[in-house]
Amino acid sequence: MMDARRHRSLTSNNYNAMNVKIQSVHFDADKKLIDFTEARVNKLERFADDAAGAEVTLKIDKDHEHGNKVATIIVSVKGPDLVAEGRARSFEEAVDTAVEALKRQIEKHDRK
Repeated sequence: MMDARRHRSLTSNNYNAMNVKIQSVHFDADKKLIDFTEARVNKLERFADDAAGAEVTLKIDKDHEHGNKVATIIVSVKGPDLVAEGRARSFEEAVDTAVEALKRQIEKHDRK
């Protein structure tokens, strides 16, 4: 069972951006990281007109060799949800990696 004090969930309140829920597991994400993540994920809306929202999970993993910061992003679109994971030495890099992977998935999704 997860310790409630170490689990945090935040929701974006931007009215002209898609609904982004950010969850940090076992640490408290600072405002700078939350703002960075929201800005990057909201840019996906330019590529996916039918995106209803996104869920982002930020967690620290034990794998230091490949980077211990993990960002998992799920974007709700018509049809199956799009999912990507980024792993890096910083959360910013992990989020960027996941967003780039989602851009490619959205392009494939739009071709169908």
